[in-house]
Amino acid sequence: MLAIAQECRAGRIAAQIALVVSDRPDAAGLAAAHELGLAGAVIERARYGTREDFERALIGAIDASGADWVLLAGFMRVLSAPCVQHYEGRMLNIHPSLLPRHPGLHTHRRVLEAGESEHGCSVHLVTPDLDAGPLIAQGRVPVLAGDTEDRLAARVLELEHRLYPQVIGLIARGRLQYLGGRIMLDGHALEAPLTVDGASGAGC
Repeated sequence: MLAIAQECRAGRIAAQIALVVSDRPDAAGLAAAHELGLAGAVIERARYGTREDFERALIGAIDASGADWVLLAGFMRVLSAPCVQHYEGRMLNIHPSLLPRHPGLHTHRRVLEAGESEHGCSVHLVTPDLDAGPLIAQGRVPVLAGDTEDRLAARVLELEHRLYPQVIGLIARGRLQYLGGRIMLDGHALEAPLTVDGASGAGC
């Protein structure tokens, strides 16, 4: 969230953050949002009797903000199908793996355990199926000899902070759209995810 906010403030993303929402009052992102003068809201799951009530409050806060897109950034709660469908085609997530490999949690550990030679992150549209929405962009980093979960996670996170704002910037400039069930870049259907090389930073 902070990386996105800083890019917006610097004018490199032609958009503004309408609202920062968390389900945890102690979330670091809320404190960072406050320091940047951004509107923030806490929608705590424990305050609502059912998941439906919680998500109704979440949707209410987002819609009242006037946001055009919903960007999941460190929001670790799985959303129901009705909630996701409410924002169909305008909800993004960034996931720390090269999807469709390793959806879900503990991706860095799973990559190391599998002995894979590369890792990365994926920006995708959110659908009711977990981490299975249409892919927009991916960043790749090599898995190095002696890597630990923490070392690998740090390199992937650095890449996430570049990749996610780049994708959002394309959307803000009207270059990237979701039309007729297809992701379109400059008027042409995207046949494969955009890529960023974690070593060189080139891509998108």
